[in-house]
Amino acid sequence: MADITGLTSQEVAERQARGLTNRQDNQSSRSLGQILRGNILTPFNGLITLLAIAVMVANQSPVNSLFFVAMLLNIVVGVAQEVKAKMVLDKLAIAVKPSVKVVRDGKHVVIDTSEVVQDDIVVLGLGDSIVVDGQIVWSNGLEVDESLLTGESDPVSKVANDEVLSGSIVVAGGGAMRATKVGNESYSAKLAHEAKQFKRASSELIDATNTIMRWIARLLIIIVPILIIGQLRISDGDWREAIIHTVAAIVGMIPEGLVLLTSMAFLLAALKLARQKVLIQQLPAVETLARVNTLLLDKTGTITEGKIIAKEVVVLEGGDATQDILRTIASRGSSPTNRAILTGTVDHHILEIDDEIAFSSQRKWSAVGIKGKVYVLGAPEIVLKGENGDALNRATELASQGYRVLALAEMSEWPDGNLLMGKVKPLALAVLSEKIRPDAKKTLAYFKEQDVAVKIISGDSPRTVGAVAQQVGVEAKTFDARELPDPNKAPAKFLKVVRDHNVFGRVKPEQKRQIAAALQQDGDVVAMTGDGVNDALALKKADLGIAMSSGSAATKAVAEVVLMDNKFSHLPSVLGEGRRVVANIERVASLFIIKNVYTTTLALVVTAFGLTYPFMPAQMTVIGALSIGIPAFFLALAPNSRRYQPGFLKRVLSLSIPTGLTIAMAMFACYYILTTRGLDLETAGTSVSAVTMVIVLSMLIRLSRPVKGWKLLLVIACACAFVVCVLWRPIASLLSFRFDFATLPVVAIIVVIAMTIALSLQAWLQHVFDRQMSAKS
Repeated sequence: MADITGLTSQEVAERQARGLTNRQDNQSSRSLGQILRGNILTPFNGLITLLAIAVMVANQSPVNSLFFVAMLLNIVVGVAQEVKAKMVLDKLAIAVKPSVKVVRDGKHVVIDTSEVVQDDIVVLGLGDSIVVDGQIVWSNGLEVDESLLTGESDPVSKVANDEVLSGSIVVAGGGAMRATKVGNESYSAKLAHEAKQFKRASSELIDATNTIMRWIARLLIIIVPILIIGQLRISDGDWREAIIHTVAAIVGMIPEGLVLLTSMAFLLAALKLARQKVLIQQLPAVETLARVNTLLLDKTGTITEGKIIAKEVVVLEGGDATQDILRTIASRGSSPTNRAILTGTVDHHILEIDDEIAFSSQRKWSAVGIKGKVYVLGAPEIVLKGENGDALNRATELASQGYRVLALAEMSEWPDGNLLMGKVKPLALAVLSEKIRPDAKKTLAYFKEQDVAVKIISGDSPRTVGAVAQQVGVEAKTFDARELPDPNKAPAKFLKVVRDHNVFGRVKPEQKRQIAAALQQDGDVVAMTGDGVNDALALKKADLGIAMSSGSAATKAVAEVVLMDNKFSHLPSVLGEGRRVVANIERVASLFIIKNVYTTTLALVVTAFGLTYPFMPAQMTVIGALSIGIPAFFLALAPNSRRYQPGFLKRVLSLSIPTGLTIAMAMFACYYILTTRGLDLETAGTSVSAVTMVIVLSMLIRLSRPVKGWKLLLVIACACAFVVCVLWRPIASLLSFRFDFATLPVVAIIVVIAMTIALSLQAWLQHVFDRQMSAKS
């Protein structure tokens, strides 16, 4: 392609001025404006603002609008954390930002994908993602995988004047294309916009939280009119008093901190992992980390360091001439394998070729024509099939020692498509070695301890992969993927083979995807690690794709997680961070739902009994902050190694609703007993507040197990802060608290009864859940 000069600088500038660039609308990241809108313009923030206005109109005391201040703090904290996380993650993401090689002014230059303009000449190489639509202008055995767009797994050969679509991946050969459609006009951009083709990480937490918020919104629509009418009737038409107490009830029903804490937990987890050089490309992927129970590992670049070294060339026939041929074939590609062979044959020559078929991971060989003869380099089991067996036996023996072996052979006929033809004449064996990562054995031992099934899949010989697996402590149950049954014709048999074995060799890219799909259909949550273009299909299919930064552009484009320093040893901390987030958010969600249940139940019960709601808005703000808001913030960020358990929403509701109802009954009993004894609203309401705080903080201790020193100090600090608010007159009078020590016996008896019931219910429900989990496992 020496005669292709590409666009001139002036032509590029003209197209940029006309907007003919590859810049696209980015739907996956949030701008500063989107962050502000997402944190400010929410339905519940709008409702809280309206409630604050209503309180200010009905009551001149700004103290009863403290809940509005709490909302503003939530917004500030949420925006600050997301902006901070965005800055760090965006900075880290620059390292994996895709780039392309184009020809301009007759020179090859590397530019950002967004800088490609219409009519640019884009150079294509093995592993490249095609980022614009275009037309091939030069091909050297070019083959592309269009399965991410069409679903068809077979690679497609491309020659001059053929059309190529963005979203395709180069899996063999190389070439050059002229960009015809760029930016939002490209095929992949339209597909992503119209059909939402590209996968987003699923999140049980986000789905469950959204479900909870929808139900709360519906309940508010029903309950608010009942409260307003009831409180107006109770207050004999005093609308100001009715508004104040109605607002207090509604404020208690809004879990304004739940969504914030869930989002913040994701962000801070991503930030923490970013400091360890782990880039989370989609925040919900943090949660997916916790749910993973099966990990598919590509050997090269994951268990091994990815650097391939030529150990020796075993010449079977032909002497130096054979090494010349081997060096010539290796010079036709830029893969680590080719580079290793070139290093090992540095004293030999590169010959002129007549024709060639580029290497493909699908067929696992490449071929060249030199002076009328045909030479093939590839997997020994395929290239040497049909020969007398001595060379193949030697290759098998080397592979069983953990070496990577390629066979060079002369064929009597040129290949027919993907089929090798004619008689085979073995010429040489290229023996390559890979250095195993020093942390691989320890990392795999961790996953075994955590009951995460590990399956090693590779395109190398099953014996090579099995030998490497043994070296890293895996008891290898090896299988040759060429003998895998067709998953479409015999899915049960295919799944059984996948379940019964943990090391697979000679795996084709499509088979990696099929293995992931079969395990998913059987209920597993699958993570896949890889670095080569042949891993892209499986990475995209898996619930969680984990790519190496040194890998191909295609793998990094479809992965949710990128290991920036290529360290396999980060995976345990990645898994642990996901589990921490899920376990802590479950605790936090339980606290918020308990508050919603007891607030809603109490509001309906006191209205039904013709009683004024016992709290002022400021009191509800204090109770909510000290019993839930502040503790929840610290608990959401605390260490937690509990393993993931499915059924988040069911478990949270099953534990929270009975507890919330029990607390509501205790609150009402205390309120009813004290008001029938003639105590005023402030005194009775303060005692009810005390009952609520003691029970909820007791539940907090139980939910925080194992209880460590800092957790106990947190509960004690919140309890002491409440005592100060109730007993220190300047604050107590400001918040309308008035405690009568004569009510202590009533408070103590009700607290003991309610705690006994609540703890017994929770213990029983936890026993039921544990039994269900044991039955499933």
